[in-house]
Amino acid sequence: MRTRGQSGDARDRLLLAAAELLDGSGDRTLSTRAVCERAGVQAPTLYHHFGSKQGLIDAVINHGFTQYVQPADPTGDPVDDLRHGWDRHVAFGLEHPAFYALLYGRAEPGKPCAVTAPAHAMLRELLTVAARQGLLTVPAGDAAEQILAANVGVTLSLITQPVDERDMGLSDRVREAALAAVLKPAAVLEPAAERPVPGATTRAGAALTLLALVDEDPAGLTAGEHALLRELLDRLAGGKP
Repeated sequence: MRTRGQSGDARDRLLLAAAELLDGSGDRTLSTRAVCERAGVQAPTLYHHFGSKQGLIDAVINHGFTQYVQPADPTGDPVDDLRHGWDRHVAFGLEHPAFYALLYGRAEPGKPCAVTAPAHAMLRELLTVAARQGLLTVPAGDAAEQILAANVGVTLSLITQPVDERDMGLSDRVREAALAAVLKPAAVLEPAAERPVPGATTRAGAALTLLALVDEDPAGLTAGEHALLRELLDRLAGGKP
């Protein structure tokens, strides 16, 4: 009988073997026989730990993507942190193209990806901070969807380019265009220390800021009141800031 430590070691070897085969060869079919041979275990051990080949693939992708999701030290400026997060996302895709293609190449209608959900949540959290500071021109949720779509699109585009012809400036250009589409001009163009302190603002801008604050702290409101206030603020925020 295996000890707990030995069992855990077998699981780790399977993860490593599958990761090396996926990431090294880009072979998305992933032979379970090849994984087991590389890990030095029998097929029943793989199915014991992961249930199926797809379960193993999901675990490998989840483990790899978690490394990217772990945030670097925040700068205290949500705009700089958005830029750094974008660059980490692109770097992860280029370093692990097979993982990335599996993550974003098997989308199912109406089914959000559970693996990428934490990264999406972190993006929305950063944009909520920006909204509280009066830096957004659209609701935080809309901004997160726009930036994520652009980030994924440019990463997939760069993956398809030959390495020696890869235009990394494309990522920078698309990143700045994506930020400019959801942030006020001063937020994109000026460092945090030189940004003007938010003063008088438009109705739409004030609604966006209040919307972020209410969503973050709905205390004192019933569910119905929160929904009604959110609807009103969404409508007010719909105008040009």
